[in-house]
Amino acid sequence: MTFLERMWAYITLGAMGSLWGEVSPLLGGLAAFDRNLRLIVVINAVALGTWLGGLVFYAIGRSQGRRIRKRWPRARPVIIRSIAIVRRHPWRASLMIRFAYGLRIALPVACGVAHLPLSKYAIGTAVSAMVWSLVFTVLGWALGRTTETFIGHVRQLESIIGAVLILAVVIVFIMLRRRHVAEKTAHVLDPER
Repeated sequence: MTFLERMWAYITLGAMGSLWGEVSPLLGGLAAFDRNLRLIVVINAVALGTWLGGLVFYAIGRSQGRRIRKRWPRARPVIIRSIAIVRRHPWRASLMIRFAYGLRIALPVACGVAHLPLSKYAIGTAVSAMVWSLVFTVLGWALGRTTETFIGHVRQLESIIGAVLILAVVIVFIMLRRRHVAEKTAHVLDPER
């Protein structure tokens, strides 16, 4: 890989860490196993990217808290309960940001809505992002040999898998086309229907 390709890979892994979840550090670890990227730099890039993403979600919650509560009045009791939990346990909330599966966007927004002090939130999420990045990047690196073995077996069946995928796409296209023609015919024959 060239220098620019490596830099782009680090930036992409870091930027997508907040959205992709565990996929980003696992892929980074796999790339480090293949010696395309450096393991330490991948860990730091993913940690920095997820930390910055958490700060963005916090800022959204802090600046748009009222708007969020007005926009979804049915969710108001849940929002109020989450704010109370965040205010009672500010360190736990900020430390669990990366490990709260399913709440990785909602929890930082709730921390912002609860007006958790930025210093506490920033330190807690930095620790959380670093530990999370370390664990899952090293896991991706450790699973590199297994992944290479699996991909090696898949490469032997590449042509068969490709043919099956093309056949499946053709069959789905034909089925959807027939359904569309049938619906159009039914509409022409009975326009009130």
